[in-house]
Amino acid sequence: MNADLFAADARLSSYWWDATPRPDLPNAALPASADVVVIGSGYTGLHAALQTARAGRHTLVLDAEDAGYGCSTRNGGQIGTSIKPSFEALAERLGSAIAAEIIREGRRSLAWIGDFIRAEQLDCDFAFAGRFHAAHTPAEFEALARRMANQPKGLEIEAEIVPRAEQHTELGTDAYHGGVVYTRHATLDPARYHHGLLARVQAAGAGIHAHCPATAIAGDGQGFTVATPRGAIRARDVVVATNGYTGPLAPWLQRRVIPIGSYIIATEPIAPELMARLMPRNRAVSDTRRIVYYYRASPDRRRILFGGRVSFRETDPRNSGPKLHADMAAIFPELASLRISHSWMGFVAYTFDELMHLGRHEGIHYAMGYCGSGVGMGSYLGMRIGQQVLGLAEGRTAFDSLPFRTRPFYTGNPWFLAPSVAYYRWRDKRG
Repeated sequence: MNADLFAADARLSSYWWDATPRPDLPNAALPASADVVVIGSGYTGLHAALQTARAGRHTLVLDAEDAGYGCSTRNGGQIGTSIKPSFEALAERLGSAIAAEIIREGRRSLAWIGDFIRAEQLDCDFAFAGRFHAAHTPAEFEALARRMANQPKGLEIEAEIVPRAEQHTELGTDAYHGGVVYTRHATLDPARYHHGLLARVQAAGAGIHAHCPATAIAGDGQGFTVATPRGAIRARDVVVATNGYTGPLAPWLQRRVIPIGSYIIATEPIAPELMARLMPRNRAVSDTRRIVYYYRASPDRRRILFGGRVSFRETDPRNSGPKLHADMAAIFPELASLRISHSWMGFVAYTFDELMHLGRHEGIHYAMGYCGSGVGMGSYLGMRIGQQVLGLAEGRTAFDSLPFRTRPFYTGNPWFLAPSVAYYRWRDKRG
């Protein structure tokens, strides 16, 4: 690794794993049958399992790796209202009534996760810290200000316009042209959140089987047989909750989600007075670039965690780390000499309509495609799909009837990412 940019003891693993190592689960024997088999032990799978296990259903959770090995413990720990398309774009596509309900679903997910963490007393540094969404050009600031001034009636959100002249009250940089603060957006420690959620699922009686990949799912009209290297399991219901790690086990789903690498670095410790100047309000930060950056202070405010999409094709954290460092230093020149202590990546799942999806296909339940908003929406829709498995009316969502589209010739290998990223980066630079 580049000795000038990486600390001598730098790690190519998630910063969050230092304080919360991957759980060491016993290698228990698989039962021959279960009421519910959940494939994937991230936020979605665990929340689905929590619902079914607490309802008395014999529930098993399978994962090919450690529990929570994927993006559930690799993300930046930022939580928003999750819906990427605007109300206007959704209304043009789906009609205003469905568009409004989708927007409200995103708001519910944010409120719900805060309520859940409080009710379960999860110790994960959860806070409604707010998010500063920065405009990377003057035109983007004007567009943000117009959107805030013309919010759809009944869908208004708490937000504060911050002009460039007042930007330093939110962020210690001149790289942006003002922005908007979404005051109710939140942050947490994603690995500690996952750890607490895992403990609740285990306490509810669900079996968690790590390093036990599902290799095939066969349905016969009466239920399913899930094959694994440790033996087959007969199940009444199956939930696929693999998001950015969806593979050939579920080819119909694999054709409908686009795995995209999300890269993050953590810096060496920063002087408290410098942190107070760079991030005075402790906000999460994103910006208006199509190839977006997202960053925040660590919960102890000793480091900056800086993430983004920095490669035309999936790459190694050894290569992505210096690129992220250069982008960070362009925003905060004071950090140019600060070295990288951690560099890592994980896969998020985008969809062709930029919306998350849940439902059933050939009897198999699924929830996925969070488009980078998996902490809040993956948790919320995991809970909802668990309720749907139980047949509960409250499990219905605004996403249930949406068509889950793919594209001709797409089989799960996103060959189009490189030209797409190049095009959007060109647009970002031109403003």
